[in-house]
Amino acid sequence: MNVIIGIIVALHGFIHFMGFVKAFNFAAMEQLKLPVSRFSGVLWFLAAVLFIGTLALVVMHREGWWIPAIPAIILSQVLIIRSWQDAKYGTIANLIILIPVIISAMDLLPSSYASRYKTDVLQRLTSVPDGAILNEVDIKDLPAPVMKYLHYVGAVGKPKVHNFRAVFTGRMRMKPDAKWMKIKSQQYNFYDDPARLFYLRAAFFGIPFDGFHRYAGDHAIMLTRVANLYPVADARGEKMDQGETVTMFNDMCLLAPASMTSPQIKWTEISSTMVKAVFTNKGKTISATLFFNEEGALINFISFDRFMSPDGKSYLNYPWSTPVGAYREVNGRKVPLYGEAIWHTPEGSFAYAWFDIRAIEYNVTDFK
Repeated sequence: MNVIIGIIVALHGFIHFMGFVKAFNFAAMEQLKLPVSRFSGVLWFLAAVLFIGTLALVVMHREGWWIPAIPAIILSQVLIIRSWQDAKYGTIANLIILIPVIISAMDLLPSSYASRYKTDVLQRLTSVPDGAILNEVDIKDLPAPVMKYLHYVGAVGKPKVHNFRAVFTGRMRMKPDAKWMKIKSQQYNFYDDPARLFYLRAAFFGIPFDGFHRYAGDHAIMLTRVANLYPVADARGEKMDQGETVTMFNDMCLLAPASMTSPQIKWTEISSTMVKAVFTNKGKTISATLFFNEEGALINFISFDRFMSPDGKSYLNYPWSTPVGAYREVNGRKVPLYGEAIWHTPEGSFAYAWFDIRAIEYNVTDFK
């Protein structure tokens, strides 16, 4: 979507420079039959600059790319009307650019998923983390593989994790034979009063859509909408609550290992590289098996308590795994560089998501 809009904005902005060039006689513009005053020429130049500014923000993938596009379109259309005979086809370009502008501007509405996500996060960023350090006493009763993992990632000797913010890029697909679509997402997780807030943006064949996953209290929802208008999925209910409890625990293990000392978890050591965990939150209990390598890194997580539901209406219970790898250090803590999400169906394993961690911060106090 950004590529198509970028090309149209670039061409449209360049054409506006023609009015400026003709007004000041810098070159012959035979395409323009009507005379252009110098005042109008300055306005054509200003519209071109606004479109180029829009293009720069599109190229940089800035969320507010549409802000300079609004005055650019308005000014452009006024000039087109004044020079209708020469410039009428520019209206088509303005209309094409206007559509994604409207879609993006709708994020400001309180009902948009982006606004709901932000509001939910801000309501929870009200307390300042206490700064208590995770020490050997805190982990002494954990299974040996978990203790080794906490040392491996550098959680011991660092502040306990009360919340985190993570940013991802990646790709997703709904079916094994479907095309991958690129995604961008961010999330905030909270642990004093457990909550997971996840917001996603993607595009499929140039059509934008966004998603909002909310797990708070004892309920979870998964919402997806095309172009900020048409609902695609609205998943909720007991099975959704249970499935997102698994996801919450998965995040604790992979992205916030310091939280694995929680009394909500009951551990069973299976071997030197395998443990079973039973996690309970708000009356919802799930289990998972964690696999570690000899070095101590967590490399896979498997649960039988999650449900596949692409439309929010049908729920299928399959084993769910999230292999990860390539740990790197971020702010003194090691985190996996990438991870997959895989359904293990009777027809075979189906990897439906791939995430690359772009940034992660712990014990945050503001919204970004």
